[in-house]
Amino acid sequence: MRVIGIDPGLRNMGWGVIDVTGSRVTHVANGVCKSLGTDLATRLLSLHDQLTDVVRVHAPEMAAVEQTFVNRDGAGTLKLGQARGIAMLVPARAGLPVGEYAPNAVKKTVVGVGHADKKQVDHMVRMQLPGVEIAGPDAADALAIALCHAWHGRTADRLQQALQRAGA
Repeated sequence: MRVIGIDPGLRNMGWGVIDVTGSRVTHVANGVCKSLGTDLATRLLSLHDQLTDVVRVHAPEMAAVEQTFVNRDGAGTLKLGQARGIAMLVPARAGLPVGEYAPNAVKKTVVGVGHADKKQVDHMVRMQLPGVEIAGPDAADALAIALCHAWHGRTADRLQQALQRAGA
């Protein structure tokens, strides 16, 4: 299974692609889509076009996107929500199922602590994907989101198998 993790942002949208085979996880690619333009519509369009190219090139089978947290800056939260819309729309348009994870859930899954800082997330991503070259903090977060989705998917698969065995 190939998973793309997406860390939504209006300036920088991180992305990371991993392959999952059983319990084996391997790095495929990662990067950052940087918005171009001066007005909001142009910036969103540039993120859409870049992320569409990433999905086309790397052909993931499923996607995971970080949920938006609400902060004190309402206008900033709204803009982040619009970027998150792009992060959800592109994989959905490609026919991919899209999982959503709260930032604390991603950190808890990857680091073991729900309030881990970016350095801890980066470190644990590097531990789980040895030799990976990470394009920056947003790409590290995106890889963490993909890892979180892979872990939760494996757990769901095991639960489903157990339920089937119990019902048989």
